[in-house]
Amino acid sequence: MAGDAHWDAGWYRPAQHLASPNYGPRPEATAVDVVVVHSISLPPGEYGTDQVQALFTNRLDWDAHPYFQSIRGIQVSSHFFITRLGALWQFVSCDERAWHAGVSEFQGRNQCNDFSIGVELEGLEGGRFESAQYTALAHLCKALRQRYPISAVVGHEHIAPGRKQDPGAGFDWARLAQSVAWEPQAFPFLSGENPKA
Repeated sequence: MAGDAHWDAGWYRPAQHLASPNYGPRPEATAVDVVVVHSISLPPGEYGTDQVQALFTNRLDWDAHPYFQSIRGIQVSSHFFITRLGALWQFVSCDERAWHAGVSEFQGRNQCNDFSIGVELEGLEGGRFESAQYTALAHLCKALRQRYPISAVVGHEHIAPGRKQDPGAGFDWARLAQSVAWEPQAFPFLSGENPKA
C-alpha cells in the first residue's frame, strides 16, 4: 500500500509515540475516510503542560487543578495531538478506534469514531492556532491520505453540532485546504468567514 514506508501497523513513524489504553477495534471492513480536527488544552488556555498526554494515557492527576474535577474519571483518546510548537504525538494506531468524537454523525453515518482519525490541536476552541500547527497538520493529512482513503476533513463542531464547538471560528479551514491542495469536496464545511491565523 502506498505510504507504507512511513507507517508501522497504523503508527506514523515521524510522530512521537505514547500508547493510550483508551481504544478499541474498528468495525470489520470499515473504510477510514474522515479526519476530525479538535482543539484541547489542559488546563484550558495553558500550553506545554503535558497534561493532555496525561489525560489520554489515564495518568492525569485530577487534584492538580480545579478544572480537572469537571472531567474527573473520563477516559478519552485521540490518534494524534499537535502542540503549539508543531510537535506531533500519536496515542492510538490509526488502524484502531480512538475515543475522540463521542456521539457524532457525518453524512448520514453515526459513531464517527468507527471511521475517522482524530487530531487534537493544542489550543482553545474559538481561538487561533500557530503556523507550526497548520504545517504539521497539513503534512499529517497528506500522509494519512497516502495510507487511508481519506475523503473529508471536518471539525468536531461539524459532526457534533450543539454539543461541541471545537476547533471553532479561530481555525482557518481555507489555509489548511490550500496547504493540502485537495479537491473542494474534501472540506465540506469550509467557509470563507473564518478569521486568518
